[in-house]
Amino acid sequence: MSDYNPVLHAPKGANKKPKRVGRGSSSGLGTTAGRGNKGQQSRSGKRLPYVGFEGGQMPLYRRIAIRGFSNYPFKKEYDCINIDILENKFADGETVNKATLADKGLVSRKSRKLIKILGGGDISKKLTFEVDKVSESAKEKIEKAGGTITIIEKTRASERLEKKE
Repeated sequence: MSDYNPVLHAPKGANKKPKRVGRGSSSGLGTTAGRGNKGQQSRSGKRLPYVGFEGGQMPLYRRIAIRGFSNYPFKKEYDCINIDILENKFADGETVNKATLADKGLVSRKSRKLIKILGGGDISKKLTFEVDKVSESAKEKIEKAGGTITIIEKTRASERLEKKE
């Protein structure tokens, strides 16, 4: 039982004192604090200015010419809503459009996205739809339930004309 030691401790050499840099020349890590002399790496703060930085050389993304056309700014984005959600939120005979969907909290009022109705789930209520797009399966289910669909075809040009008037 003489080998038993109830005090737990780390083995010798496991715990080292932290390196204290910039604490005088006699410490061995004074003056430049182990960073070498001058230059970007010796300074405090971020090491590189930004991703793609090439040390002052003109970066690749600026050397290459911008060519071609992107249709990205003109793409149409849709807020998609399944008919089973509309079944729960709307009463029989109501109109489903962007304003009523915003009132029920299904779409944002500020959103510039168009509205598309998808055919997920079933619908039994007779609703009137005034939306931008309807899927084929949703169209079948809505008409089967006795509802009507009006597709609103708005282009950006017609929106601009409306704003001017």
